[in-house]
Amino acid sequence: MLMILIGVLIGIGLPMQTSINSRLKLSVGSPFLASLTSFTLGTIFLALITMILDHSLTFSKTIFTTQPAWIWIGGFLGVIYLTSNILLFPKLGSVQTVIFPIMGQIIMGLVIDSFGLFESLHKPLSLTRFVGALLVVAGVICTVAMDNIIHRVHHQTLSGPNKSGLMIWRVAGIIAGMLGASQTAINGHLGVVLHSSVKAAFISFFVGTITLIVIVLITHPALKLTNPKSGNPWWMWLGGLIGALFVFGNAYLVPIIGTGLAVVIILVGQMTGSLLVDQFGLLQSKKNPVSLVQIIGILIMIAGVAMIRLF
Repeated sequence: MLMILIGVLIGIGLPMQTSINSRLKLSVGSPFLASLTSFTLGTIFLALITMILDHSLTFSKTIFTTQPAWIWIGGFLGVIYLTSNILLFPKLGSVQTVIFPIMGQIIMGLVIDSFGLFESLHKPLSLTRFVGALLVVAGVICTVAMDNIIHRVHHQTLSGPNKSGLMIWRVAGIIAGMLGASQTAINGHLGVVLHSSVKAAFISFFVGTITLIVIVLITHPALKLTNPKSGNPWWMWLGGLIGALFVFGNAYLVPIIGTGLAVVIILVGQMTGSLLVDQFGLLQSKKNPVSLVQIIGILIMIAGVAMIRLF
């Protein structure tokens, strides 16, 4: 029961982190500065945890010559994933910012498993996993489009485009999720190589921080740290800590309850957190009341993910 509670809590924290980092972006004036702040704080936190658990931040230099170069790009993909969420949040709201990356994660996860990419365990695409993927797609459609379809049928008007530009942002969310799934697989292999999931998470965050420092030095975004409308709340600095806890929580849960069950439990937490953020406008986010159709769609998604991950 305790493991389930931990999984749900860190899952709830992820959409909260996205909302917090989006608020931080308003204050610092740049998504890259917001991501850099989040990654830096997360790296410091994970460094402390790694020192406590592993008593060292170093590793053998032979890894550079004996392992493929791609094991080091997890942090780079994490930068893209986190920054994309910051950009998606004000466009799509909390629920859709969670759902579309999850859809991308499911798609890429099936590809990685089917072909054994990144030296992951090879899992052929079975009928059950394929049906689960279809359920995830159906759940996404139900969550983001069914309300509009019902509204148009009710008013006898099936024509008319959706909100301008939303589809582009949704596709971007799917791509971000695919990169996020690749990051998870890469970090998983790095953890095996280093014999430490926590150290792998620290290295991933460290690489991400270095990447963002380079991007900030090249782009020179202006730092303002002011917001005349509502000031700067203290909690806008907590996104990195929540992200670090999410990564550390995954590293802690997976060896105990397994990857499949951990993913499903954390997904339930993510959906719960995104619904809370949208429904109540938490952390100064835009309030987007959740409908019954959306809840049904999310339950269909969870069923699909369960079929993919547990069977």
